[in-house]
Amino acid sequence: MGKVIAIANQKGGVGKTTTAINLAASFAVLEHKTLLIDADPQANATSGLGVDPRQVEISIYECMIGDQPLRQAVRQTQTPHLDIIPSHLDLVGAEIELINHPSRERIMRSVLEDLRKHYDYLIIDCSPSLGLITVNALTAADSVIIPVQCEYFALEGLGKLLNTIKIVQSRLNPSLTIEGILLTMYDSRLRLSNQVVEEVKKHFGDLAFDTIIHRNTRLGEAPSFGKSVIMYDAESKGAVNYLNLAREIIERNNGTYRPNPTLVAAHDE
Repeated sequence: MGKVIAIANQKGGVGKTTTAINLAASFAVLEHKTLLIDADPQANATSGLGVDPRQVEISIYECMIGDQPLRQAVRQTQTPHLDIIPSHLDLVGAEIELINHPSRERIMRSVLEDLRKHYDYLIIDCSPSLGLITVNALTAADSVIIPVQCEYFALEGLGKLLNTIKIVQSRLNPSLTIEGILLTMYDSRLRLSNQVVEEVKKHFGDLAFDTIIHRNTRLGEAPSFGKSVIMYDAESKGAVNYLNLAREIIERNNGTYRPNPTLVAAHDE
């Protein structure tokens, strides 16, 4: 059975969709069969992998609301071993449409169940909110990655997200764990970036990934070409960072992880 990882933070602009796209692509490049589920009505992960949301006939919305089989929504991408379930703007209305459903928090878990056996990793890109769709994603997930940008107010709202995760753990998904806290948009030239890294490491210890995602122009450019950064520029710092993150997650899950000197050194580049 594949591992389901949600990428969540209700704070916008933290690199959540960037992480979903590029972590999924990194798993795929490392030859792990991967499915990216775009559960954000903005559909940025969908367009970021070259799928036009306006041309999508079956999205995650139809599967959650209209009982369409999820496998009919699966699309191949330009990256071998990587598939995507696209999103659509219609998903924004799903929270209202599901409000009276008796199992409204567990619908995504139910529709995903059949596909888990076909993939090694299933990545869910959550919307920047703590609404019903995000709760569905957390209920469906085995673990959650929390991106935190290395900027002012970085930890703002993090307590609220952690509280939501605790509620989901206690009432809906007892097996949900925190895969890790991922520091993004790091710039070693800025004192503030280094202060945020120190603060997160001090408060969260081993929950923080050793891999840190540097601020990188290629990461911002790649989605406009409908590509992951690995397909756009495999030698860029952003591509290397996300490949390192994928390796770290794989090793942590296999129980073979040891802090990698190259990962630690990368923090100081």
